[in-house]
Amino acid sequence: MRAVAYQKPQPITAETSLVDVDLPDPVAGAHDLLVEVRAVSVNPVDTKIRKGVTPLEGTWKVLGWDVAGIVRAVGPEVTLFQPGDRVWYAGAIDRPGSNAELHLVDERIVGRMPASLDFAAAAALPLTAITAWEALFDRLRVETPVPGAAPAVLIIGGAGGVGSIAIQLLKARTDLVVIATASRPESTAWVRDLGADHVLDHSQPLAPQVAALGIGAPGLVFSTTNTQDHLADIVELIAPQGRFALIDDPSSLDVMPFKRKSVSIHWELMFTRSLFATPDIIAQHHLLGAVADLVDAGRIRTTLTEVLGPINAATLKTAHALIETGRTRGKLVLEGFAPPA
Repeated sequence: MRAVAYQKPQPITAETSLVDVDLPDPVAGAHDLLVEVRAVSVNPVDTKIRKGVTPLEGTWKVLGWDVAGIVRAVGPEVTLFQPGDRVWYAGAIDRPGSNAELHLVDERIVGRMPASLDFAAAAALPLTAITAWEALFDRLRVETPVPGAAPAVLIIGGAGGVGSIAIQLLKARTDLVVIATASRPESTAWVRDLGADHVLDHSQPLAPQVAALGIGAPGLVFSTTNTQDHLADIVELIAPQGRFALIDDPSSLDVMPFKRKSVSIHWELMFTRSLFATPDIIAQHHLLGAVADLVDAGRIRTTLTEVLGPINAATLKTAHALIETGRTRGKLVLEGFAPPA
């Protein structure tokens, strides 16, 4: 099968940072689905692993997690899907990635693809939707009020992939006021169009901007990016007994300033359930089904902003370079396979 992979971590500008290769077709086992990949999207995790993870000598590391595709074969213990089903999912970080014509994935972290979306539009959503859903509803428990706090959620980085779907999930499933941050005119417009009630400028101190809204201190804060730059503001603006979740990788995280307010701190990594085969691993199957229902009901839209081209090394290098600028809106998608350039 055709795939895109690398053998040593390099800057994306290096000629062999990502390479078109031919690899053996994988074979489904146990709970596996063998999926024909039709479209993938690119996430910050792709770039982080490409820059920092060295494969075993002589092997190829295939990146990619978001997938929309068609089931071609199933393992002997599969019960949820059958060949021909259209599926979407975000895969597992400890298995080969989805930048390949064929991909193996555990059925318990796979959902049916929304009937109303094509493959490209569907591929934009799984990883970010799982991340946002787990952060908001499993970690922050946004449906449980914080006593005395404003019924509001602050999302830091509202225009990114996770922020874009988090805004929509909150508007679709709660009555909470959504405060999101952005810094450029185009990202501010994007965030407002997704449904944010208030948009703040994260290039400026956030605590005074929240205070100026006049709605009180929010009890819930979800930081998707640059957390270390906003930590002091979060400590100041969050309500006592509030809940704070983050998904990025600060170089350090001093949690002591939160003690005075008894703030709880929650990490979210959507790969945890698959990494540890947790007893509730199938929760991601159900979660993706719920998101598909919201999409098909017209309550959530895809966060796709651009289809860059086919799935090959040249197009993926373009996508990685764009992700590394930290200035993308929504999601970048690649669709279909084409011969190497």
